[in-house]
Amino acid sequence: MKLNPVKSGIERNELQIGTWINMLRNPESLTMFKQLGLNFVRIDMEHASPSIETIANFAAMGRALDLGVMVRPPEANREWITRLLDIGIFNLYCPQVDTPEHAYEIIQFAKYTPLGLRGMGGASSGNDFDLSMPLKERLKFTNDQVFITVMFESQQAFDNIDKITSIDGIDAITLGYQDLSQDLGVLGSDDQDKIIDNKRYELLNAAKKHGKTCSMLVNSPSQAKQWRDAGVLLLNYSSDVSVLMEGYKSAIQTIKK
Repeated sequence: MKLNPVKSGIERNELQIGTWINMLRNPESLTMFKQLGLNFVRIDMEHASPSIETIANFAAMGRALDLGVMVRPPEANREWITRLLDIGIFNLYCPQVDTPEHAYEIIQFAKYTPLGLRGMGGASSGNDFDLSMPLKERLKFTNDQVFITVMFESQQAFDNIDKITSIDGIDAITLGYQDLSQDLGVLGSDDQDKIIDNKRYELLNAAKKHGKTCSMLVNSPSQAKQWRDAGVLLLNYSSDVSVLMEGYKSAIQTIKK
């Protein structure tokens, strides 16, 4: 069975750089991203439209290329976690995790016994159709490959940051800066960037305290370097939509001059 390349890279203390996929639907794009030096892509199902079949195709291509594929489901519940893991996704990016109880449920849904109660299935993309290992060894191996990132998107989540981050099975923590800004009442204000950066440092300190990975969404290379130098190992740079829009906008403006 396959190893999770993102988790393996983090265990080697190697920076993992990825990008959001909101619009691309052709898994062949992963070949391009791999060639360009990205370590993973993060596909959004919460605010974008990919089907479960599309995700399965990306998962298969990612496993073949040893390129990480991470998915943010519409909701971090049993239905989505079970389906995503069984079609071959290693990396879950769980939105709106406000309480330790929700974080604990995620672990229960994502991990087989003795760590959780993930629903049992047979040969599937989630185990590369390889049932050659003895059952207990296979379950342990599979548990070890699952990588769970939880998103802090409210003040309630930050009130529970120590309890959530300390839970065994939570691998990484991050924040959703727009939803968090909205919850804090600072969205669009002059103080938004300063307040959110303070929350980012709070996140980073909690990750260091509990021996977890800190993940950060960045929108510029300079911002990426700032958080890389601060100790962030999991960086998501921009998105397919933003890179295309910025690239075409710049080119068109230059052409029209």
